[in-house]
Amino acid sequence: MPFRDLFTASGISGSGMSAERLRMEVIANNIANANSTRSANGGPYRRQDVVFAEVLGKATGPGNLPGLLGVEAVERIEDPSDLPIIHSPGHPDADANGNVRMPNVSLPTEMVNLLTAARAYEANLKAAQTFRQMNEQALTLLRS
Repeated sequence: MPFRDLFTASGISGSGMSAERLRMEVIANNIANANSTRSANGGPYRRQDVVFAEVLGKATGPGNLPGLLGVEAVERIEDPSDLPIIHSPGHPDADANGNVRMPNVSLPTEMVNLLTAARAYEANLKAAQTFRQMNEQALTLLRS
């Protein structure tokens, strides 16, 4: 095993933490705009999500399969689901019938997604810490 392959686990954990951090930022943005009826695109805010993809290395493993090097966030997508309509005649964005199109952000869903992203971040952090501790113990054994 080449020396550079010893740190692949650390790189995988780091890429996972980076991707989950971005996911948490997008979720926080969704929560912040849960009641925004006007956006830069015109109309109500649309919920966003992050799409992840695996990062593969050269095909060097058994069976000539590529090795996993981590994960990356490849794009932010808008949720195409319907925008809810509420009746609020006094709202500045109400139409002639008093209806207002609201963002398609569901706070319970966003909170569950935020909790999931935070747990995934913590799992990657724990894996990185464990990898570091194992390396420190191996170096201690080599010194003695």
